Amino acid sequence: MTMPAGTPAIDLDRLLGAMRPRLHRYCARMVGSVIDGEDVLQDALVKAVEAFPGAAPLRHPEGWLFRIAHNTALDFLRRRGRQAAIFSEAEPDMVADELDAVTSRQIANASLRTFMRLPETQRAACILSDVLGCSLQEVCDILDSSLPAVKASLHRGREKLREWAKEPDDAPQPALSPAERAQLDAYVAHFNARDFDAIRAMIADDVRLELVNRSRMRGKVEVSRYFGNYSAAGDWRLVPGLVESRPAILVFDPDRMDAPARYFMLLAWDGDKVATIRDFRYATYIVDGAEFTTLV
Repeated sequence: MTMPAGTPAIDLDRLLGAMRPRLHRYCARMVGSVIDGEDVLQDALVKAVEAFPGAAPLRHPEGWLFRIAHNTALDFLRRRGRQAAIFSEAEPDMVADELDAVTSRQIANASLRTFMRLPETQRAACILSDVLGCSLQEVCDILDSSLPAVKASLHRGREKLREWAKEPDDAPQPALSPAERAQLDAYVAHFNARDFDAIRAMIADDVRLELVNRSRMRGKVEVSRYFGNYSAAGDWRLVPGLVESRPAILVFDPDRMDAPARYFMLLAWDGDKVATIRDFRYATYIVDGAEFTTLV
């Protein structure tokens, strides 16, 4: 790859590793889910790796990655049946309002469900500017939009987020069926007891495991090594729960059970056997913005 004089070479692997948490934070808020946001992020990273050889020179690689993540999130939303919004050039003289400290915190801490109530362009502008701290010019570059349009989107989005911050949380209370709860409880109980022989009896012969941001395994023989690694560690305590209304296993520091969950695992079942395991031990950024419910 030929780079012009004065342009530093880019270590793409290091860049992707450093940017992954911030990119996930953006993707999760764009699609309204930390779990779906990880899927979008992984898709975006693949696109970045494929596009990188022909993308040089990159003077602003972070912005380039955010733009890929943004477009990938929009593709995801379109596939899910949401209509993409179009930037409006109305009110070209509108100035993006300055935020006081309280309002700034309210917007940055808004739930993923709240961000999803915004049209996509307002959502993107507010996330980039108020959650991730991008400058107006960086937002324009990432969204490929004019400064007046970005200012207008920020103004409208911030007004709505301020208004919604005053509303009570009306999130539905999720529940598991008795069968789902029994399966989840049994897996957690055996895991906490370090009875990994019992766990192995619960998994399918062709079980698939994704250790997010680290490795993938398939089949009982390979996945058994994963359980062996947990057996040798002492930094975990599992609790059955829900993440975004989905059955999940919340992982806590056993010495700080009153602290928030450090990460979580997702299981998918085929009858009475575990068919897939998705473990976020090496992707702890996943908890940023996640909605947890413990089942104890």
